[in-house]
Amino acid sequence: MSTTDTARVGAHGGAPSPADPGTDDARADAPTASVPGLAGAPGGRAAWETIVDLALAEEIGGGDVTTATTVPAEAMAASTLLAKAPGVVSGLAVAAAVFRRVDPAVTFRARVADGARVAPGSAIAEVRGRARSLLTAERVALNLLQRLSGVATLTAAYVAAVDGTGARIVDTRKTTPGLRALERAAVRDGGGRNHRFGLGDGVLIKDNHLAAVGGDDPVGRAVRQARAGAPHTLRVEVEVTTLDQLDRAVAAGAEVILLDNMPVPMMAEAVGRVAGRATLEASGGVSLATVRAIAETGVDLISVGALTHSAPALDISLEFALAGADGAVTPPEA
Repeated sequence: MSTTDTARVGAHGGAPSPADPGTDDARADAPTASVPGLAGAPGGRAAWETIVDLALAEEIGGGDVTTATTVPAEAMAASTLLAKAPGVVSGLAVAAAVFRRVDPAVTFRARVADGARVAPGSAIAEVRGRARSLLTAERVALNLLQRLSGVATLTAAYVAAVDGTGARIVDTRKTTPGLRALERAAVRDGGGRNHRFGLGDGVLIKDNHLAAVGGDDPVGRAVRQARAGAPHTLRVEVEVTTLDQLDRAVAAGAEVILLDNMPVPMMAEAVGRVAGRATLEASGGVSLATVRAIAETGVDLISVGALTHSAPALDISLEFALAGADGAVTPPEA
């Protein structure tokens, strides 16, 4: 393969397969048949494969000049994805898909499963193939794996904080544009639950909807209108900020009531007033410092936007080493 060919490797093309690409079960495309839980998401597998393509086009649309001009075309490598901090892994199938898009002959062996807890130094996956291919795909694969593992790790911290209370941690639509399906899967890998995927998956009447409805009783009116107009299979949820609004929501037949930025004592009173007649969701002002107290009020759900809009990436590295024709690994010189 020429230097020019390597420099032009793009999201849909890759290097020619080596003579012995490895066993079929180790191929990079084997673990990418599906991302668990994404089959029912809008776009399904096609959606996240598009994400991979866009990310690679952004990264190497103009070619990988450094790799093409410095790394021999025939060089083979064996790399290990290592956790450098404690956390929960998510996104292995997507990381494998990145390597596959660059070079279908790359082999990707996961050492752990999505949802696994890892300690610093833990091997997450092993990747083998052309050195050029691994180096070209490295950054995009790491970006996605680190991002999704960060979401799973933060979710797991919230889930642990409310353990034993009966409250469930759920995500919101405050996701990275284009990554919602993947980030929601990461929330599940961290032990959390998913809220509605998009605007068509449920009725959630927020404060701005209530302002648009207007009148003396916008909560009751909006709930009744939604119940009359929405498909019977969809639950109707409404946001309230006062106990008076809460009473009106219950009277109107809301199935889920979102307690928005209520002080903890008011939440506890709301739980007592509703007495199981509706599912109660707490939202607003939720942090790891406050979530336990919120959960102990007896609410059913606690939605946390930070799971997807503020999760720090989990520190993961790709440790690179050359591999000989016999498969022996040669670490890089110090």
